Amino acid sequence: MKNNPYIYLSIMAIITYLIRVFPLTFIKKPIENNFIRSFLHYVPYVTLSVMTFPAILDATRSPIAGAISLVCGILLAWFNANMFQVSVACSIVVFIAEFIIL
Repeated sequence: MKNNPYIYLSIMAIITYLIRVFPLTFIKKPIENNFIRSFLHYVPYVTLSVMTFPAILDATRSPIAGAISLVCGILLAWFNANMFQVSVACSIVVFIAEFIIL
């Protein structure tokens, strides 16, 4: 089993398929539980955050520049800047921070 990646791919495909088919097959009624509805509402945001956060720190030459940009983005979003303003400002901050740090 150690030398055959097709076994791993097959298991992964089956599990992924079952995860997607299970709710469609067994859950027929609308979900009324507020906790579960809230949980399902925030799953896409959490997934995007988990995938984006490491990339912010690793995409630059210096993780410090990425961290400075992250803090800048958080502050701008906190003060209701739109996504375009946040992304442009973070790009400028990384550009300047990499020149200062390196």
